[in-house]
Formats: sequence, C-alpha cells, structure tokens
Amino acid sequence: MYAIVDIETTGSYASANGITEIAIHVFDGEKIIEKFETLINPKQPIPRYIQSFTGITDEMVANAPEFEEVAEPIYRLLSKNIFIAHNVNFDFSFLKSHLLRTGMELKSKKLCTVRLSRKIFPGFPSYSLGNLCRSLQIDIINRHRAGGDAEATVEVFRKLLENDKENFIEKSLLKNSKEQSLPPNVPKKNFDVLPSTPGVYYFHNSKGKIIYVGKARNIRNRVNSHFSNNSESRQKQNFVRHIHSISYQSCATELMAQILESTEIKKYWPRFNYSQKHWEDVYGIYSYEDQNGYLRLVIEKNKKQLKPVHTFHYLAEGHALLRKVIEEYKLCPKFCFMQRDNGPCTGIKNNSCKGACMKKESKTSYNKRVRKAINEMEERISFAILDKGMCEDEQSCILVQEGKFYGMGYIPGDSSITNTKNLKEWLTVYKENNYIRNLLMGFKEKFPAKVFMLNDD
Repeated sequence: MYAIVDIETTGSYASANGITEIAIHVFDGEKIIEKFETLINPKQPIPRYIQSFTGITDEMVANAPEFEEVAEPIYRLLSKNIFIAHNVNFDFSFLKSHLLRTGMELKSKKLCTVRLSRKIFPGFPSYSLGNLCRSLQIDIINRHRAGGDAEATVEVFRKLLENDKENFIEKSLLKNSKEQSLPPNVPKKNFDVLPSTPGVYYFHNSKGKIIYVGKARNIRNRVNSHFSNNSESRQKQNFVRHIHSISYQSCATELMAQILESTEIKKYWPRFNYSQKHWEDVYGIYSYEDQNGYLRLVIEKNKKQLKPVHTFHYLAEGHALLRKVIEEYKLCPKFCFMQRDNGPCTGIKNNSCKGACMKKESKTSYNKRVRKAINEMEERISFAILDKGMCEDEQSCILVQEGKFYGMGYIPGDSSITNTKNLKEWLTVYKENNYIRNLLMGFKEKFPAKVFMLNDD
C-alpha cells in the first residue's frame, strides 16, 4: 500500500517550524481506501505570507488538535505503507521529526513523485506539482491545501504507475537505490558516476552555477552522506532544495583535495559554503625592542600597519609555536608574554630562560637567540610534497616555493627532483591563501618522509 502525503507548514525546515495541516491518502494502486485529513495547531504564529499562500490562518488552527493528539493515527498509516509525496524528503523530514518528539520513529520506504516524474515523463518544462498536473491534464482542486495537493499527487502517482514501462518505481524501492534519498532535482546518473577516490565535488543549481564545493577522501561516500538522512535543519532543507546536478574532480590524495577545495571556494564563492569564505590569519607574532634594549615576542591580532613575524588563524596555533620557540632557543616566557603573572620566571626554574628578565643575561646575548628564532619563523624555504599519483607510473607533487604555495600536479614516477625549475612544467599554478599555507606547513611537520627540500637554482 502507498501512503500519499501532503503537509502545510509554518516554514521550510522542521527544526523550528510546525505543521498546520496534513492529508494522508492510502492508495492501493487503483483506489483510495482510507483518508486522514486534519488541520493542526502548530503552537506558533503562521507567517503572513504563508497565510496568504495556503489560506490557513491562525484563527483556523486555534482550536485544531496539536500534533501530539493526532500522532498515533498518523504513525499507524505511515509506518506500514510506502511514504509518497511530491518532494518526499521535505514532508518526510517534518513528519519524522514531529513523530520522534512523541516517541515514535518513522522508518518507512519512500518514493518521490518529482524524481519518478522526471524518469517516466522526461522533457516536461517543469516538475512542480502545479505545472506537472497541467502537463498531465490533472485538475487540482484546493491548491496549496493538504487535501487538494494530496489528491492531485494520487492522480500523478496513478499515471506514473500506468506509464512505468521500465519499472522505475520498483527499482526505486530497492535497498541499494539512491532514488529515495537524492534531492528531487538531481539525476541519479550524476551520483552513479561518482568515484570512490579523494577529490572535490560540486553541487550546481538549476542554472548550472556552483552553490557548494566539498572535499572528500572518498567522493562517492561523502556525497551520499549529504543525502542519507532527513535533517530537520534550515540549512539542510534549503541546501538540498537548490541542488540540481553534481560534478567532481578526482585527486590522488586527500591533501590535494583539501587544497583544491580551498582554491575553488575562493574562486567561485559558493552560496552554501561558509567556513572558508572569510578565512584569514587573525593573529600574528610580532617583535619589538623594549626600553632596556631586549627584543620581545608577542602574539597580537593582525595590524595593517605592522608586519608580523608569523601569522596563524587560531590563537592556539600561535601559543604552540611560541612555546616551541621558547624551549628551542632558550627564551624567556615573560619576555614572550607566555607568563603574565608577577611570580618567579618559570623559564629559570626549568632552565629555558638564562635570566634576561632579571638582567642576568645581556641584551646582546639574548637578542642573538631571538633573531635566530625570528629567522626560523620567517624562513622562506622551498620544498615539494611527493605522494602517490592517480596511476602507478606517476606521483603527485605539491610545490612550495620560498615559503609560498606555488601549485600542484602529477610528475613521472622516475623523475629526479632537485630544484623548483624542473618541477614547474608539470604543475598547475594555483592562487595561494593563508589556509593552504598553514595546511602545507602543518603537513610538512607531520609527514617529513614525504617532504623533499629544494633549491631555487
């Protein structure tokens, strides 16, 4: 049996919105054998634009049952039948969320009449319910009300059953089919060609514009994870509704995928990417000479008028680097502002400070070590990160020249790597940013066996 569902809501995502009306038509493939329709009090105001769109007002739902009062018959009809709706994941996400709050978990199989219509009736100008019904010559009575739209969806599904010559409906219900989870407008063939390799994937809107870029260790699994649950969040519901196609670029390693993702986000500025749009190095390590002539190191927020010794995004990164420098070059934690109290210098106690803070060490001796530390942090070294390639007879290569990311690509597996010049002909140049630079410097420290130091001759 099929439970053909339509709901009206106070908004577009389940986590902060309520259901104002529901209609469930139980359909056996030939006729409707049971109906359940009711207004629901959402326990929150209905926005004015939704009131004008659906015709459902706050006054109409004031004395209607709350969802908890009708949850049991709703669950009974949905749990034992195949859940069908036009853009099924929207309706399913609301009902799954609301039922879960009453202690009932909905695990029904699903069918989406948008996706099925694209398969069985290809070439229609639009697959919105109103336009689809117009193309199929189905009259909709009481449009944008749950009962009217559910009844129209029944008729759409009836025509889908009658014209399903290649058994798309049956195939969509198979356990390994993605038809139940993919967004309504994404062709399944887009998903079918995704590889299980590292790389970058792109979600496009109806006009082909990139609206999201993501990286993955396994592209196929990562894309699948975006659609394998019915999240009730605003971001997820809005996100999924705008995706019309998927494309990808494979990479040999996850590190290359991370770099490519960052450059593509900066290039395309996708609507649904947030984390790296404003990525910048917020903090820096600065040096200055105090009144007594001692060089000091201090972490501050970046200032346009001053040049930092080193920059970083997270304050914890700066603290970790400064602690390392203090220990390696025997610097004073007080002179580096890592100890801010008035107590005895902890560096003297653990032998990392030679007494500069107590004027027991001369400024000449102390400043010499500070300058060495600064030189290390400012060092503009050139190196290549070599790793596996896309095939056995090549290797991937990421080039850093004089401390800056130059580009990446693939070189012959038997190449002799000695300087930057003989690498560049194989590489694609990419625009550097602080995120990539920090990523590569971190990788260099963590995986030294994959790093080859170069000269710039």
